[in-house]
Amino acid sequence: MSYMNEMFSTGFGEAIVRFFVCFFVNWIIVHFLYYKKSHRRDFYFTFMIISVAIFFLVYLMMGMDRGKATMGVGLGLFGIFSIMRYRTDTMPVREMTYLFVVVCLSVVHSMASSIGGDNNGTPLAELVCIDFISIAAIITFERMLKVEASRLVQYDRIELIKPERRKELIADLEQRLGQKVISVRVGAVDFLRDMAVLRVYYEGNDSGDVKNMLKIKNSQFGDV
Repeated sequence: MSYMNEMFSTGFGEAIVRFFVCFFVNWIIVHFLYYKKSHRRDFYFTFMIISVAIFFLVYLMMGMDRGKATMGVGLGLFGIFSIMRYRTDTMPVREMTYLFVVVCLSVVHSMASSIGGDNNGTPLAELVCIDFISIAAIITFERMLKVEASRLVQYDRIELIKPERRKELIADLEQRLGQKVISVRVGAVDFLRDMAVLRVYYEGNDSGDVKNMLKIKNSQFGDV
């Protein structure tokens, strides 16, 4: 027993309990609320791995002296949010929101220094209550504000993008895409190459990976 105490610091067992609770809650949010609509495996992987990394990063930082811990956690989180773009296209707002929720829950569970009811820790029941409120809020607003499935399309018949020919444009897109088109937004137009970039909203599930197939970066068409 004394050998085990030398291997692990005091409170590590409680931290592992909080970790599994946090990981399970984040998995519910990512798998059943995010992935069900977006089907983005890349973000699924990112959210879950970041939740693990954030939890243990903050846990180890909180093991330092109180003053150093506060500064270390602040600097660490600042650095993490600074590199979240991974030097790629800007992360969509919905994905960034889920990422922020996952990070916040990981930090909350990690900084709860005890599962007991003493003055220095956060009872486990309070963490569960926070998790329940977070999940309930996401479910509520996901149902109230349904995200329409959409995709970026490089379109060659730019003569149809005129407002008076919008019905013809929608009919042509429905024939090509095989989807019931709800609305269309016109973004960048290249008259030299007879090409326009459209954001097409349609009925059905969002395929999620269509944007990655475009040669044009999404950041170039932020207003689409």
